[in-house]
Amino acid sequence: MRSGGVVATLAFALIACGSMGCRRSDEAGAAPPGRAAWFEEIAARAGIRFVHASGHKTKHLLPEIMGGGVALFDMDNDGFLDLYLVQSGALSFERDDVGRSSADPSGGNRLYHNRGDGTFEDVTVPSGAGAGGYGMGVTAGDFDNDGFTDLYVTNFGHNVLLRNDGHSRFVDVTAKAGVASAGWSTSAAFVDYDGDGALDLFVAHYLNWRPSAEVECFSLTGVPDYCSPASYDLPSAATLYHNNGNGTFTDVSAQAGILAAVGNGLGVIAGDFDGDGRVDIFVANDRTPNQLWANQGGGRFQDVALTTGTAVDQDGAPKSGMGVDAADVDDDGDLDLLIVNLDGESDSFFRNRGRFFSDDTSQVGLRTSSRPFTRFGTAFVDFDNDGYLDLYEANGRVGMQSERYSSDPYAEPSLLFRGFAGPRFEEVRPRGGTTQLLAATSRGAAFGDIDNDGGVDIVVVNRDGGPYLLHNVVKPRGHWIMLRVLDEHGRDALGAQVTLKVGPRTIRRDVRAAYSYLASNDPRVHVGLGQETAARDVTVRWPDGARESFGELHADGIGILRRGAGKR
Repeated sequence: MRSGGVVATLAFALIACGSMGCRRSDEAGAAPPGRAAWFEEIAARAGIRFVHASGHKTKHLLPEIMGGGVALFDMDNDGFLDLYLVQSGALSFERDDVGRSSADPSGGNRLYHNRGDGTFEDVTVPSGAGAGGYGMGVTAGDFDNDGFTDLYVTNFGHNVLLRNDGHSRFVDVTAKAGVASAGWSTSAAFVDYDGDGALDLFVAHYLNWRPSAEVECFSLTGVPDYCSPASYDLPSAATLYHNNGNGTFTDVSAQAGILAAVGNGLGVIAGDFDGDGRVDIFVANDRTPNQLWANQGGGRFQDVALTTGTAVDQDGAPKSGMGVDAADVDDDGDLDLLIVNLDGESDSFFRNRGRFFSDDTSQVGLRTSSRPFTRFGTAFVDFDNDGYLDLYEANGRVGMQSERYSSDPYAEPSLLFRGFAGPRFEEVRPRGGTTQLLAATSRGAAFGDIDNDGGVDIVVVNRDGGPYLLHNVVKPRGHWIMLRVLDEHGRDALGAQVTLKVGPRTIRRDVRAAYSYLASNDPRVHVGLGQETAARDVTVRWPDGARESFGELHADGIGILRRGAGKR
């Protein structure tokens, strides 16, 4: 059964299609026969003028090599994704503590409003969204249940919570909310861990680093360079904030058990990994064992990464975990895990076997192709809508090497893998899916359909350079459906699960925004349908365990699944 909201939104989506895309294959740009591009880089054409600045001068200070972040979210509920880019700036060390950033030449964080015609407008100043601090990442979610998406910006230093007032303005409510979380924060996630209908907040931390802790390190070529986190041995614990429902949060890290383990946290993703109906949290750690915080109920978590096989690789060694994603890649109804790592280390693909995970990196074809590169932002996305999840990895070194792809000694090309049944992945050429090889020191990557044409696009933040806006131009492209799943407050129901039948398959996709690296992504559920023209038996399992059926939905449009509009 289709609700009226779904039908109306589908019609809107089909009309809106074409602001950047829906173009014929002959308009996608030239490419060698058999090696057609999947993406076209259009940041300048779209009006995005942001330039990331690490602040590096002479001494190699570790935070300079780790940023910056990005969010794709709909700030005004007009149906188009807006763009938030996190600036690093310049570290100030007048005192031996965690300081704020000084002024930087690029003007701080930037907010771009999607005009819906293929271009973006810089609305940073009128919106008040240009938060200060030496920026790292960002996560998006409606923490106050007013129907408008808010932003939480992580920094080296105090973090910033920006409340969306519903009139395209953002107000800094950090002090009132109590979520400054001083230190070195990286990825974060809004997550309703106790099922009370209010989004709580999980914040990963990298190192307990201070200027006085900096040491001198050298590259393989013998020149001064950035150090490994192992050079400091200063792992940090994450922070869990409980949403009190009145605009304030309480730090419950200790009573929740989160302080029981420390690590060099970089990537974060939340999801129900064990199928018990409670949302769990996975943290990808750099050179320390990963953490899988299993939700025990009653506000308690336990790190089960070691016992489930996700803490270390198949040889028992921790890797340099950076970006992370989770999806039901093999159609068995549970979440599989991907962690991307440093060059010399392959990806880690952990297949969910129910009570444990197996390291199936070799079996799915990711061990060899990924090893030469240092990967950060990443996601499983069906870019060609053939029904199988593909994989993108945004790359960039953290240490100089003799081989160079550009004048930037840290630059690397990104990787694109096409997904097949099995699951199995094969690298796409030309490398990275673009006709012209793009090499940069890439960090945060956000994924979402910028122009509502059914093809998921990518925004990649590049250290000390402009971002990439990779517009999806892959041909041929199958049918698709995209669903915005809203709870009774009108906010994206983060943590909800959507199942639907596509031909003989039953596909599960989760409503999520926080994954990849330092990023927040399109919360809408995108499913490639291949040759199928409809998705059948569309069902939502809400975060509190309730289920609703929305029947059959036709292909090639955007639908809204609002709680209470389906059949229980």
